[in-house]
Amino acid sequence: MPGPPCGPLLGYKTAKFSLTRNRRVGLLHRLLQLSALGYLLGWVLLLQKGYQERDAAPRVAVMTKVKGAAAAEAAGRRLWDAADLTWPPQGENVLFLVTNFIATAQQTQGTCPESPSVLDAMCLEDADCPMGNPVIHGNGIKTGKCVMFNATHSTCEIYGWCPVENSTLPRNSLLAETENFTLFIKNTVHFTKFNFSKCNTLQTNDPSYFKSCMYDPISNPSCPVFRVRNMVEATGENFTDLALLGGSIGVLIEWDCDLDHPAAQCQPQYSFSLLDTRYNFRTASYYWDSQQQLYRNLLKLYGLHFDISVHGQAGKFSMIPTAVSFGTSIAFFGAATVVCDLILLYLDAKADLYWREKFEEVKVGPHGREKAGVKVILDLVFFCRLVKTQFIRSGKKLVEQLLVSNFWA
Repeated sequence: MPGPPCGPLLGYKTAKFSLTRNRRVGLLHRLLQLSALGYLLGWVLLLQKGYQERDAAPRVAVMTKVKGAAAAEAAGRRLWDAADLTWPPQGENVLFLVTNFIATAQQTQGTCPESPSVLDAMCLEDADCPMGNPVIHGNGIKTGKCVMFNATHSTCEIYGWCPVENSTLPRNSLLAETENFTLFIKNTVHFTKFNFSKCNTLQTNDPSYFKSCMYDPISNPSCPVFRVRNMVEATGENFTDLALLGGSIGVLIEWDCDLDHPAAQCQPQYSFSLLDTRYNFRTASYYWDSQQQLYRNLLKLYGLHFDISVHGQAGKFSMIPTAVSFGTSIAFFGAATVVCDLILLYLDAKADLYWREKFEEVKVGPHGREKAGVKVILDLVFFCRLVKTQFIRSGKKLVEQLLVSNFWA
């Protein structure tokens, strides 16, 4: 008898639960459920704090200040303080502290031999120095003459700042005392989503506190005053070696605030890393003499370049992420059932039996409700019970006859 049109399309499927006494699959099912529970409690709630709403883009303000003094013996004893050795002076999240320098004093514009350390300046005759050509990696413009620089080298004559720049590097840092300079870093973060602000400094009315304290992550975490030597050593480098040619140091300030706890527990963590092992630049100061001749003093400065960056996040309890986290974990519980069903239906030795027990089609015929796919199994069970009864009453021979006559008929 043909079925109704669009039968499969308009059919409805409902779940059917079958208790299977398979210890291996049952054990696997419990282990998967325990894994899902551990994921929910350990990873989602405890480690990731999935019950919190997060703000990972705070507004950040950074202010720095350097204090200290050092004496240098080059070109006469001179005292250098933070105003002389720090760029920029206004204090931002990027600053430079001078630790060494090469000075070229009293330069004036004119003609002089180029340095023999410049390859493009080496010459044997005037034809090697085309007039008007700049010296590649040099200090001026070629005049067309090849002149003696000293008793052993001849170089092209240039028009530029003379004498040319001194390139002799001191064996030791001229400003080694800068290791005792201190760097004050004031940082404020504002989490707009929660309208919460926090500063890394101790809120105190004592004006002398920051002049005497030094940062310690355990005993003094609210005093962000750092000794330069300690910052360099925190990167794994030696200050004496790094001060000679300079270097770049990254300072990372990380905020991880749990706003479900008191605000006093929201404290930043500081870390330091070496970004580069060489850092230098040139600067000059200009002046006029009594004859109105322009001069300059050129300084090639080596030092520590500090790059301060701030990262932060804050979390606070909210029903929406809590519901999402629980919903995701419940889905894993359902996945445990799906995995066990697949094993029973496709991999187990009794997969055919499990398949017939799990799936059935219910039809309503003219004589009432019928179960296609289940009726055969019920008949088989009734037949087995009949065989058992006859065996007890009539013996093995009678049972064999009954099996042959009824089962194979």
